[in-house]
Amino acid sequence: MNEPPFTLRIHVEGDQDMDWMVQPEEVTFQQTLEVISQLIPNTTITAFEYEDEEGDKVTVRGEEEMKSMFSDYFCELSEEDLARGLFPPLIIYPKLGKTSQNRNIHGLKIKTTKQESTGDQEMATAEAEPTKIESTSQPNNSIEQILSCGNIKEDDLQHMEVLGSGNGGQVNRTIHKPTKSMMAVKIIKLDLTPTVQKQILLEMEILHKCNSASIIAFYGAFFTENRISICTEYMDGGSLDRYIPIPENVLSAMSAHIINGLIYMWNLKILHRDIKPSNILVNTAGQVKLCDFGVSTQLVKSIATTFVGTNVYMAPERIQGNQYGIPAEVWSLGVSLFEIVTGKLPFPSFRIDMTPFELMGCIIMESPMTLPPENFSANFVHFVNLCLQKDLRQRLAVAQLLSHPFTKLNENGNAQLVSEWLKQFLSERSSKS
Repeated sequence: MNEPPFTLRIHVEGDQDMDWMVQPEEVTFQQTLEVISQLIPNTTITAFEYEDEEGDKVTVRGEEEMKSMFSDYFCELSEEDLARGLFPPLIIYPKLGKTSQNRNIHGLKIKTTKQESTGDQEMATAEAEPTKIESTSQPNNSIEQILSCGNIKEDDLQHMEVLGSGNGGQVNRTIHKPTKSMMAVKIIKLDLTPTVQKQILLEMEILHKCNSASIIAFYGAFFTENRISICTEYMDGGSLDRYIPIPENVLSAMSAHIINGLIYMWNLKILHRDIKPSNILVNTAGQVKLCDFGVSTQLVKSIATTFVGTNVYMAPERIQGNQYGIPAEVWSLGVSLFEIVTGKLPFPSFRIDMTPFELMGCIIMESPMTLPPENFSANFVHFVNLCLQKDLRQRLAVAQLLSHPFTKLNENGNAQLVSEWLKQFLSERSSKS
């Protein structure tokens, strides 16, 4: 049986690690060396190391030793992780040698600019053809270097326009004046102590290390009095809630990116905690990315305390105060997909003027509606139904999210389809205004 894809993390001095999604049966030792040599130029790379279960460094010098490394990796995974399809990164440490010349004999390419990445890269496996791989290693003058966590200055930001606002805060399209780079800045008012503010910033540094084509690039965050400003990549299409309802064929392509982003986070032991259409962004290049995920537990707790209410996308077990995990995320995904294609929530008695108590009862007690089979494909109806099972044990598992016929239809994402649809939508909207 083929082993599932997982993340190979190449460790580079200076905290510039690179995450590479690989398929064990397809990636070769030579390809790995080529990727490392481009990540660390002007050096000769002939081997790399990994740590075994006892913490000892083991050197890999060829194909057989690389196969042993993969075997050791899967053997060390817990039964729970294997059952749930969660695979933490396997960290390798390059062994550096002398200066190298003409190392790129296989034509491998590493794409290091997050803003230009394509969604098709996320779950790609290593091949002999040129492979685009995103890296957190950036040029010295890149925006990622300049805007590393904690080093953003409010005076360097020029807010151009308000992209959206609500009780959770305001999002501005902003220019970082020193680099002339466009970004989105979300400003949230929170009355927090300096200690809690510091904890939030420390936790949010994890965002800076996320390196996925399906997750919004995070540039940093800072506090000004009682406001936190979160600086991220700018997506010119905005969030999906602006386009509801979206045709099923377009959503199918988008879903590949959404699911890839979620699985990337889950593999890093991070829950999104707030999956909904307004937290899924799109741009005119056809990229679809997750944003606003709750990597900072302190921030999530602070926002929940400040803005009281029940999230209509929450799974029943969350609303009831029970322990929750990936199955709750799958539920939220199902609610979001249902709403994106129908413009409605899957709860029969839902009303916009419901009290929080009524909404809780609606989600906990009622069986979610099924998509009308006369309007949608059988595969899509089945996929959403499995996401919205009240019994969390019956919901789609991680491996099933990837293998289901609905997601297999556009498993690499179809950026061209999404791009063409979005541009046409925006053009038609502009002509009517």
